[in-house]
Amino acid sequence: ESIKTFPQILRENGYHTHNQSKGDYNFIINDSTWTSYRSEIDLNEVNKPLFAVYNFDITHESRMWSRDKEKLIVNPNDIKFIPPIFPDDSIVRHSLAVNYSNLFEMDKQVGELIKNLKSSGLYKNSYIFFYSDHGGPFPRHKRAIYETGTKVPFFVKLPNGKKEKIDKNQLLSFVDFAPTVLSIAGIDIPTEYQGIPFLGKFRSKKNREHLFTSSDRFDENPDRIRAVRDVKFKYIRNYFPENSHALDVDYRTQMALMRHLTSLHLQNKLSENHNFWFRVPKFAEELYDLENDPFELNNLSDNSLYHDKLKELSAALDSWIDEIDDLGRIPEKELYKMISSENQ
Repeated sequence: ESIKTFPQILRENGYHTHNQSKGDYNFIINDSTWTSYRSEIDLNEVNKPLFAVYNFDITHESRMWSRDKEKLIVNPNDIKFIPPIFPDDSIVRHSLAVNYSNLFEMDKQVGELIKNLKSSGLYKNSYIFFYSDHGGPFPRHKRAIYETGTKVPFFVKLPNGKKEKIDKNQLLSFVDFAPTVLSIAGIDIPTEYQGIPFLGKFRSKKNREHLFTSSDRFDENPDRIRAVRDVKFKYIRNYFPENSHALDVDYRTQMALMRHLTSLHLQNKLSENHNFWFRVPKFAEELYDLENDPFELNNLSDNSLYHDKLKELSAALDSWIDEIDDLGRIPEKELYKMISSENQ
């Protein structure tokens, strides 16, 4: 309760904080977080500095099945690249075309927002962050510890006349967004924030050496995976190798592509690369050369040539686990008891 969210801090410093829709934070937010929440606002009537969040759910995973039968903007036969994690067949191509069609719709919606910002006079003086909340809506994208699930598009539009020397190849994490927004506003960053500001008054002079990612529970399926990457290599540690990476998430089975891949897997009709995600048991450790193997299909963890790199990244992951006091080692039932006793 002592930790303040960065929109709350912005609001305390004179900002109008606005969130148009999404609010599933996995914790209860303070009523002081948003000035306006899950509502529309007239940008012309905001008379304070504005921090606003907009979500475009047309590209959400659920739209892969809810829009599956709708008219496509993209012809499946015109798709030039099929990711090597999927077979090249009509169902895969149709699913890719649904996603591309959704992206076209999302682009129109973003264009409307930009138009509104310009008409209200806010566009020129605004920072705009554009990003997605995970890598993509497909199987082995959302919920995957692989780059297809954790690497996201990210663009920044600077205010007119603002010049910042930016290393576009630096490693960034979502935890960096909160301190960066406060840094842009010139507001002191709480010491408990784990992120590194990459713009603004308190911009870090050092780039990240590592990115850390984690995976514990997805809907009805608990698991524990931790990963770390540097510019070139990625190391993954699977604490429960008996669990497939392709967790049996009921929600995802509504997707035609998920049902299709599962059916091919059960019939032994997938190639080795296409079946890699379904492997049981999965490897206890995984190491990938992201530069030469961006889809993480060639596990180098047992290759003696890469032993030193595996050891280096494994040590970095151990240090991070200690630093953040990672509670993933504690069974969920025990965690629940601990939290319940603290709240009594």
